[in-house]
Amino acid sequence: MEAESQVAGAPSEACRRTVAETLGKGDKVECLFTDGSSILLSNFLASFIRRGDEVRFPLTLGSARAGAELHICKANSPQRRGDVYQASIGYAAQPRKDKRGELFVSAQILSQQLGISAIHIRCKTLRDYFYAANRRRAWNQQATFYELLRSSPTASPAELRVAFKLRTLELRAAHSSPAELSATERAFNILAQPELRACYDALLADPSSPAVFPHGGFGSLLVAGHLARDGATFFATRILSYGPERKRRYFQLPLRKLAFSGGQAIYRDSRRKLEVLFDQALLPLTWDATWNQWKHLLGAKVGVRATFIQSGKYRRLGDAWDLVQWEAALPSRMEVRLPADIANQINKARNTYHRFGQFADALECIRIRIESAPVERMTLQKMCGDLGIPGDFDVAQITWRPDYDVFFYRQLCRRARRLYLFRWEYIFDLENATIVETPQLGHATYLFTKPVNMSQFLSIYASITKEDIRQNRDNVAERLGFLGRLIHGTNPRAWLKELKERLGEVVDYVRAIN
Repeated sequence: MEAESQVAGAPSEACRRTVAETLGKGDKVECLFTDGSSILLSNFLASFIRRGDEVRFPLTLGSARAGAELHICKANSPQRRGDVYQASIGYAAQPRKDKRGELFVSAQILSQQLGISAIHIRCKTLRDYFYAANRRRAWNQQATFYELLRSSPTASPAELRVAFKLRTLELRAAHSSPAELSATERAFNILAQPELRACYDALLADPSSPAVFPHGGFGSLLVAGHLARDGATFFATRILSYGPERKRRYFQLPLRKLAFSGGQAIYRDSRRKLEVLFDQALLPLTWDATWNQWKHLLGAKVGVRATFIQSGKYRRLGDAWDLVQWEAALPSRMEVRLPADIANQINKARNTYHRFGQFADALECIRIRIESAPVERMTLQKMCGDLGIPGDFDVAQITWRPDYDVFFYRQLCRRARRLYLFRWEYIFDLENATIVETPQLGHATYLFTKPVNMSQFLSIYASITKEDIRQNRDNVAERLGFLGRLIHGTNPRAWLKELKERLGEVVDYVRAIN
């Protein structure tokens, strides 16, 4: 395909073609140009193209997939007011006022191969697309999202989810149109997220209120409007379609990593950049904010299957603003699987926390004891009994930190003959090695050869620091038989694979990489 006339101010890789005709090609439409070249378009996008229209696109474009940058210049539209523009957008800023005092949102263009750097969208346009139950009706004729779900404006997040499920079942039983099902899902996804629900409630009270772009933008956007004179900004008067990039994920989520409140619990994973909101209908556990006090003692994990979309916002870091991007789970497309013994695990963690308070003085005596020298767990358990602490209390939990993954502890306990507690660390005595583990996120597992005399090893270790070992000060690393560190990382299976290799165990490589 050869480049013809260039648009003033546009990059050299952008070209312009005049439409001769469009031909159906199954689920695609071939757009033929007057020079004999062509591109493939979706049926929806092709519905906005007529003979004589001019189309601008990158030279490398052979098929206008969703999000591909494309500018359709309408031949018979005065001042190009009916132009259509498709692009992948990044961050959509918070609403602000233009020179005429009207509220608008500016969305960043990712590719900018046509010279367009932003789309300006009036808040009224955002309102009528994202926050309207029926996009073909005027705002003052709309049914509310609450009415759509057969719910109440005072409904809790759990009540909204139940209403959404019931309404969806009713619509499917009645063989309702995809548009009705889509509007119902959109209503729930807006109301299930506190920030978007607050925006929607404000619009119900005052239709001229600022409307935010859900999740901050990030997706494929098709709009109608016109291009500014400088060619850098497209002013949208109507949103024709929007599609966020979606990913289906399944993972195991530790309950201790949730932040619990009265109506919702939230999970944020800073490493994988994931955010998940739970309500008590999705996660059927009767929690409250007091769970945050003892959740670190809860080792249970739940299986989460969800559809994630890109999200983000700017946050102030020092003197600059930084765009923080993450993936947020769509509330309407989430499934949760609980362990069969979840009730027992919750009761055990709650009771353990109660004992921490009930036997605080006794536990403080144990902490003082292990501060000066390593003490074997069986000795500490006997000490607990002497101090009146019930025998089923696991003394190892007194040094447990909330962010520690129980997987590492269980794997090491499974291999250990004895366990010693020392300050905030565990010292595992294995058949062929000695391992030191700090039950806290961000720490590594330290491996040592099997000492000839365990008492001597403990005595030396209690008198030095980890820094002494890493620097081999006074030859202490060699005296202790230091073999190296195993970094926990983001994949516990990889840590376990390396641990088995170091200990001379048979490694299941298939399980290690999954």
